[in-house]
Amino acid sequence: MIIYPAIDVRDGKAVRLVEGDFARETVFDADPVTAALRWQDAGAEWLHVVDLDGARSGSTANAAAVAAIRSAVTIPIELGGGIRTANAAERYFEIGIDRVILGTAAVEDATMVGNLVQKWGDRVAVGLDARDGKLATAGWLEQSERSLLDVALQLRLLGVANFIVTDIAKDGKLQGPNLDLLKQSHFALRSGVIASGGISTIEDVREVTALGVDGAIIGRALYDGRIDLAQAIAAGRAR
Repeated sequence: MIIYPAIDVRDGKAVRLVEGDFARETVFDADPVTAALRWQDAGAEWLHVVDLDGARSGSTANAAAVAAIRSAVTIPIELGGGIRTANAAERYFEIGIDRVILGTAAVEDATMVGNLVQKWGDRVAVGLDARDGKLATAGWLEQSERSLLDVALQLRLLGVANFIVTDIAKDGKLQGPNLDLLKQSHFALRSGVIASGGISTIEDVREVTALGVDGAIIGRALYDGRIDLAQAIAAGRAR
Protein backbone atom coordinates (compact mmCIF):
# COMPACT_ATOMS: atom_id res chain seq x y z
CA MET A 1 0.00 0.00 0.00
CA ILE A 2 1.36 3.41 -0.99
CA ILE A 3 1.31 6.25 1.55
CA TYR A 4 0.44 9.62 0.04
CA PRO A 5 1.37 12.67 2.17
CA ALA A 6 -1.27 15.33 1.53
CA ILE A 7 -0.51 18.93 0.62
CA ASP A 8 -3.69 21.03 0.57
CA VAL A 9 -3.06 24.45 -0.98
CA ARG A 10 -5.15 27.51 -0.21
CA ASP A 11 -4.06 31.07 -1.08
CA GLY A 12 -0.69 29.61 -2.02
CA LYS A 13 -0.09 28.10 1.44
CA ALA A 14 -0.09 24.50 2.70
CA VAL A 15 -3.07 24.17 5.05
CA ARG A 16 -5.38 21.59 6.59
CA LEU A 17 -9.14 21.93 7.01
CA VAL A 18 -11.53 20.08 9.31
CA GLU A 19 -14.37 18.35 7.41
CA GLY A 20 -13.54 20.57 4.43
CA ASP A 21 -14.66 23.68 6.35
CA PHE A 22 -12.75 26.72 5.10
CA ALA A 23 -13.44 28.48 8.41
CA ARG A 24 -11.55 25.73 10.29
CA GLU A 25 -8.14 26.08 8.70
CA THR A 26 -4.62 25.64 10.04
CA VAL A 27 -1.64 26.90 8.03
CA PHE A 28 1.30 24.50 8.30
CA ASP A 29 3.69 25.86 5.67
CA ALA A 30 3.67 29.33 4.13
CA ASP A 31 5.24 27.76 1.05
CA PRO A 32 3.84 24.35 -0.01
CA VAL A 33 7.17 23.56 -1.67
CA THR A 34 8.62 23.30 1.84
CA ALA A 35 6.11 20.57 2.68
CA ALA A 36 6.71 18.78 -0.61
CA LEU A 37 10.47 18.66 -0.09
CA ARG A 38 10.05 17.56 3.52
CA TRP A 39 7.89 14.57 2.56
CA GLN A 40 10.12 13.65 -0.37
CA ASP A 41 13.20 13.76 1.86
CA ALA A 42 11.36 11.56 4.40
CA GLY A 43 10.88 8.84 1.80
CA ALA A 44 7.48 9.56 0.22
CA GLU A 45 6.83 7.63 -2.99
CA TRP A 46 3.99 9.92 -4.12
CA LEU A 47 2.47 13.26 -3.12
CA HIS A 48 -1.26 14.00 -2.99
CA VAL A 49 -1.84 17.70 -3.76
CA VAL A 50 -5.22 19.47 -3.63
CA ASP A 51 -6.02 22.98 -4.85
CA LEU A 52 -8.64 23.89 -2.25
CA ASP A 53 -9.53 27.21 -3.85
CA GLY A 54 -9.95 25.44 -7.16
CA ALA A 55 -12.17 22.78 -5.59
CA ARG A 56 -14.52 25.47 -4.35
CA SER A 57 -14.49 27.73 -7.41
CA GLY A 58 -13.96 25.27 -10.25
CA SER A 59 -10.82 27.08 -11.39
CA THR A 60 -7.12 26.22 -11.32
CA ALA A 61 -6.56 28.90 -8.70
CA ASN A 62 -3.25 27.61 -7.33
CA ALA A 63 -1.71 26.50 -10.61
CA ALA A 64 1.46 28.50 -9.91
CA ALA A 65 1.95 26.77 -6.55
CA VAL A 66 1.31 23.39 -8.16
CA ALA A 67 3.90 24.13 -10.84
CA ALA A 68 6.41 25.15 -8.17
CA ILE A 69 5.86 21.86 -6.32
CA ARG A 70 6.26 19.92 -9.56
CA SER A 71 9.54 21.70 -10.32
CA ALA A 72 10.91 21.11 -6.81
CA VAL A 73 10.38 17.35 -6.41
CA THR A 74 11.16 14.30 -8.50
CA ILE A 75 8.57 11.87 -7.09
CA PRO A 76 5.14 11.42 -8.75
CA ILE A 77 2.33 13.81 -7.91
CA GLU A 78 -1.42 13.28 -8.04
CA LEU A 79 -3.48 16.46 -8.10
CA GLY A 80 -7.11 17.29 -7.46
CA GLY A 81 -9.21 20.39 -6.96
CA GLY A 82 -10.92 22.44 -9.66
CA ILE A 83 -10.10 20.10 -12.56
CA ARG A 84 -13.51 20.13 -14.22
CA THR A 85 -12.63 20.27 -17.92
CA ALA A 86 -10.48 18.23 -20.26
CA ASN A 87 -8.42 21.36 -20.99
CA ALA A 88 -7.62 21.83 -17.29
CA ALA A 89 -6.50 18.21 -17.02
CA GLU A 90 -4.38 18.51 -20.16
CA ARG A 91 -2.63 21.63 -18.86
CA TYR A 92 -1.60 19.81 -15.71
CA PHE A 93 -0.35 16.84 -17.68
CA GLU A 94 1.72 19.24 -19.76
CA ILE A 95 3.57 20.56 -16.70
CA GLY A 96 4.36 17.05 -15.52
CA ILE A 97 1.58 16.13 -13.09
CA ASP A 98 1.47 12.34 -13.08
CA ARG A 99 -2.18 11.79 -12.17
CA VAL A 100 -5.15 14.16 -12.14
CA ILE A 101 -8.13 13.60 -9.86
CA LEU A 102 -11.58 14.55 -11.09
CA GLY A 103 -14.27 15.09 -8.48
CA THR A 104 -17.23 17.29 -9.39
CA ALA A 105 -16.64 16.60 -13.09
CA ALA A 106 -16.86 12.85 -12.49
CA VAL A 107 -20.32 13.26 -10.97
CA GLU A 108 -21.58 15.74 -13.55
CA ASP A 109 -19.91 14.72 -16.83
CA ALA A 110 -19.05 11.03 -17.03
CA THR A 111 -18.59 11.26 -20.81
CA MET A 112 -15.74 13.74 -20.42
CA VAL A 113 -14.12 11.50 -17.82
CA GLY A 114 -14.42 8.51 -20.14
CA ASN A 115 -12.82 10.44 -23.00
CA LEU A 116 -9.90 11.45 -20.80
CA VAL A 117 -9.44 7.87 -19.63
CA GLN A 118 -9.34 6.68 -23.23
CA LYS A 119 -6.44 9.07 -23.88
CA TRP A 120 -4.56 9.02 -20.58
CA GLY A 121 -5.45 5.68 -19.00
CA ASP A 122 -4.70 5.31 -15.30
CA ARG A 123 -3.30 8.83 -15.12
CA VAL A 124 -6.94 9.89 -14.66
CA ALA A 125 -8.39 9.16 -11.21
CA VAL A 126 -11.66 10.08 -9.53
CA GLY A 127 -12.19 11.54 -6.08
CA LEU A 128 -15.32 10.24 -4.36
CA ASP A 129 -16.15 12.42 -1.35
CA ALA A 130 -19.12 11.27 0.67
CA ARG A 131 -21.38 12.25 3.52
CA ASP A 132 -23.40 9.27 4.74
CA GLY A 133 -22.55 7.43 1.53
CA LYS A 134 -23.81 10.23 -0.77
CA LEU A 135 -21.41 12.25 -2.91
CA ALA A 136 -20.60 15.90 -2.26
CA THR A 137 -19.27 18.23 -4.96
CA ALA A 138 -17.90 21.77 -5.47
CA GLY A 139 -15.30 21.52 -2.73
CA TRP A 140 -17.83 19.69 -0.53
CA LEU A 141 -20.13 22.73 -0.52
CA GLU A 142 -22.88 21.00 -2.52
CA GLN A 143 -24.55 17.70 -1.68
CA SER A 144 -25.83 15.25 -4.26
CA GLU A 145 -28.14 12.28 -3.75
CA ARG A 146 -25.93 9.94 -5.74
CA SER A 147 -24.44 6.94 -4.01
CA LEU A 148 -20.66 6.75 -3.85
CA LEU A 149 -20.62 3.07 -4.77
CA ASP A 150 -23.10 3.43 -7.64
CA VAL A 151 -21.06 6.21 -9.22
CA ALA A 152 -17.79 4.34 -8.64
CA LEU A 153 -19.08 1.25 -10.42
CA GLN A 154 -20.38 3.29 -13.35
CA LEU A 155 -17.00 5.01 -13.73
CA ARG A 156 -15.13 1.72 -13.43
CA LEU A 157 -17.07 0.56 -16.52
CA LEU A 158 -15.64 3.62 -18.31
CA GLY A 159 -12.13 2.48 -17.41
CA VAL A 160 -11.32 4.55 -14.32
CA ALA A 161 -8.61 2.62 -12.47
CA ASN A 162 -8.12 4.61 -9.26
CA PHE A 163 -10.55 6.14 -6.80
CA ILE A 164 -9.77 8.36 -3.81
CA VAL A 165 -12.48 7.50 -1.27
CA THR A 166 -13.08 10.12 1.43
CA ASP A 167 -15.55 10.20 4.30
CA ILE A 168 -15.98 13.95 4.78
CA ALA A 169 -17.12 13.48 8.38
CA LYS A 170 -13.72 11.99 9.19
CA ASP A 171 -11.49 14.40 7.28
CA GLY A 172 -9.07 16.40 9.42
CA LYS A 173 -10.60 15.25 12.72
CA LEU A 174 -7.95 12.69 13.70
CA GLN A 175 -10.63 10.24 14.81
CA GLY A 176 -9.77 7.30 12.59
CA PRO A 177 -10.92 6.36 9.08
CA ASN A 178 -14.30 4.98 8.06
CA LEU A 179 -13.21 1.36 7.73
CA ASP A 180 -16.69 0.16 6.76
CA LEU A 181 -16.85 2.55 3.79
CA LEU A 182 -13.35 1.55 2.69
CA LYS A 183 -14.16 -2.15 3.04
CA GLN A 184 -17.34 -1.75 0.98
CA SER A 185 -15.48 0.24 -1.68
CA HIS A 186 -12.67 -2.30 -1.94
CA PHE A 187 -15.15 -5.19 -2.09
CA ALA A 188 -17.10 -3.48 -4.89
CA LEU A 189 -14.14 -2.24 -6.94
CA ARG A 190 -11.57 -4.94 -6.08
CA SER A 191 -8.63 -2.65 -6.87
CA GLY A 192 -7.61 0.98 -7.15
CA VAL A 193 -9.06 2.26 -3.85
CA ILE A 194 -7.04 4.99 -2.12
CA ALA A 195 -8.23 5.74 1.42
CA SER A 196 -8.58 9.32 2.61
CA GLY A 197 -9.85 10.96 5.78
CA GLY A 198 -9.27 10.42 9.47
CA ILE A 199 -6.04 8.40 9.51
CA SER A 200 -4.41 9.59 12.72
CA THR A 201 -2.29 6.78 14.21
CA ILE A 202 0.07 4.11 12.96
CA GLU A 203 -2.57 1.57 14.02
CA ASP A 204 -5.01 3.27 11.62
CA VAL A 205 -2.44 2.77 8.87
CA ARG A 206 -2.14 -0.93 9.75
CA GLU A 207 -5.93 -1.38 9.77
CA VAL A 208 -6.32 0.30 6.39
CA THR A 209 -3.43 -1.77 4.99
CA ALA A 210 -5.14 -4.96 6.18
CA LEU A 211 -8.25 -4.10 4.13
CA GLY A 212 -6.24 -4.59 0.95
CA VAL A 213 -6.65 -1.08 -0.49
CA ASP A 214 -3.93 0.27 -2.76
CA GLY A 215 -3.14 3.54 -1.01
CA ALA A 216 -3.76 5.83 1.96
CA ILE A 217 -3.62 9.61 2.11
CA ILE A 218 -2.39 11.11 5.37
CA GLY A 219 -2.58 14.81 6.15
CA ARG A 220 -2.89 16.46 9.53
CA ALA A 221 -1.41 13.51 11.46
CA LEU A 222 1.86 13.87 9.53
CA TYR A 223 2.00 17.62 10.07
CA ASP A 224 1.20 17.25 13.78
CA GLY A 225 3.82 14.51 14.19
CA ARG A 226 1.26 11.93 15.31
CA ILE A 227 2.44 9.64 12.52
CA ASP A 228 6.03 9.24 11.37
CA LEU A 229 6.10 8.95 7.58
CA ALA A 230 8.84 6.30 7.52
CA GLN A 231 6.85 4.14 9.95
CA ALA A 232 3.70 4.60 7.89
CA ILE A 233 5.48 3.59 4.69
CA ALA A 234 6.85 0.49 6.42
CA ALA A 235 3.38 -0.40 7.71
CA GLY A 236 1.92 0.03 4.24
CA ARG A 237 4.48 -2.38 2.81
CA ALA A 238 3.84 -5.00 5.50
CA ARG A 239 0.65 -6.44 3.98
